[in-house]
Amino acid sequence: MRRILFCAIFALVALVAAMPARAQFTIDRVEPKKESINFTTADTLKKTTADTEYFSRARYRAERAAIRKERNTLEITSGLQGTLTSYNDPWVDVSGGDNSIAIVASLYLNHKFTKNLFSVETKFEGKFGYNRMKVEMPMFDAATGDAMVDEAGNQLMDREGIWFKNQDEFSIQISPSWKMSKNWSYGATFKFRSQIAKGYVSRTEQERKDLKSSFMTPGYLDLSVGLKYACPSKKFPIKVDLSPLALSAVYANNSWIRREQYDGNGNRIKKAFNYGIEDPDKSAKYEGGSSIQLDFDRTFGKNEYLRYRTTLFSFWGWITNLGLDNKVKRWDAYKEALEAWDGNIKTKPRLPIHPTVRWENTIDIKATKFLTTSISFQLYYNRAQNTSIQTKTLLSVGLSYTFKNK
Repeated sequence: MRRILFCAIFALVALVAAMPARAQFTIDRVEPKKESINFTTADTLKKTTADTEYFSRARYRAERAAIRKERNTLEITSGLQGTLTSYNDPWVDVSGGDNSIAIVASLYLNHKFTKNLFSVETKFEGKFGYNRMKVEMPMFDAATGDAMVDEAGNQLMDREGIWFKNQDEFSIQISPSWKMSKNWSYGATFKFRSQIAKGYVSRTEQERKDLKSSFMTPGYLDLSVGLKYACPSKKFPIKVDLSPLALSAVYANNSWIRREQYDGNGNRIKKAFNYGIEDPDKSAKYEGGSSIQLDFDRTFGKNEYLRYRTTLFSFWGWITNLGLDNKVKRWDAYKEALEAWDGNIKTKPRLPIHPTVRWENTIDIKATKFLTTSISFQLYYNRAQNTSIQTKTLLSVGLSYTFKNK
């Protein structure tokens, strides 16, 4: 009987466990209470300082150095060239010859800064040289100061070593620009050039009355605004600056140089060197017009043993020509008007302003890392200063060193 009851209870429990279970719940709707929230000064974000272990000063300096190197391109070339010739007296007595020394120091700097579309290029170039050579100088009595003569009355001469400068010029050029396309940009160019030491008429004429140049006498300033083109070819890296608006200025600050000088008796003792500034009361002359400049700079060979640099600049003062007083176009009419001129600088007849041209060439040939042969040639035409073309050639061999950051 108990066995039958146990089996019945077990069967009932198994049946209940196999059936699905259901339940019903009721959730009452609760309306939230509306309240306004006001933030106080205490409810602010807390400042958190970064731990120093997340910042590497060495990495920061390295990244900044990489950025500076990417944006800046620097080249510096310095050189010292010279020649020395020496003979002893027996050699001079038999074969002749003069002892001479020539020294020329040069410096070239080119720096370019680029950031996004903006760039500015700065160039500096300077040469300064002196030479010493024996020349014949008149002999004077140390006691009286009178000229010494021989029995026949001829002036006695003595050979003396005289120093005289043969190179003296520096130029600074600053060119900011903004890139428009791959090869074209627009910008401006500022260029100034002058010399450092005083210049004299000749080696044997180096007194104050013989002075013909000094710092800012003359000095030249060129300002231009326009378009710039850079050729993308590395084999032909030419740059062209087209400036429809330009200013050219000439300075002669030393009044002693730009004026004629006379002694107490009215005799002229010094010629005027006015460098195109005809009015002696003025120390500067400004002209407006247009300019063009071409630059080419290329090295040849894997070791860059050969380098050729050239700059061709031309300015035409057509704006000043439009308002030029007393202008005479024909040369024959100008000569007639000049002969009839009354001497008043305000009424002096003037020819139209001619274009000026300046062409500079430099060839550097490297024998070794520190030994270089340099050949430079300059051509200059400025009709306001000289109706003929001026040229200068220099060949020098000496020490040279170039630094580049790229």
